[in-house]
Amino acid sequence: MRTAFDFSPLFRSTVGFDRVFDLLDNASRVSTFDNWPPYDIIKTGDDQYRVTLAVAGFGENELSVTQERNLLLVGGEKAAAEDTQYLHRGIAGRSFQRRFELADHVRVVGANLANGLLTIDLKREIPEAMKPRRIDIKADLSLPKAEKTQIESDVKAA
Repeated sequence: MRTAFDFSPLFRSTVGFDRVFDLLDNASRVSTFDNWPPYDIIKTGDDQYRVTLAVAGFGENELSVTQERNLLLVGGEKAAAEDTQYLHRGIAGRSFQRRFELADHVRVVGANLANGLLTIDLKREIPEAMKPRRIDIKADLSLPKAEKTQIESDVKAA
């Protein structure tokens, strides 16, 4: 059973949050759960991350890593060996595609394949214009002083 949330009331009072609403809508959808290939996501620093996928049996030329705007796509396609006859096939060699949603300003720094593990390093680089900046406060002693005004008068009501 799926509970559909209606985000339309929020559209009236928000600007630029379309992507967030799309992410929430996609997360609420029931999809087939595919857990292959297994992967880890590690935070290696304040603004650095590492995604490691277990891709045993795949070579560099059989894997692809693509970064779109806010999406990391990792795919693998094994070349079919027509002349091989397996008595038992336990090592998965099926094609796959993993999708990772990336936050704004996260980019792929590099990818490495070693010992059957594909490691993808990510880094968040916030532009200078978006970083918080300190505003200096100056004390200006030359401001004009307010004049004193009389609120009460000496005249009494009869």
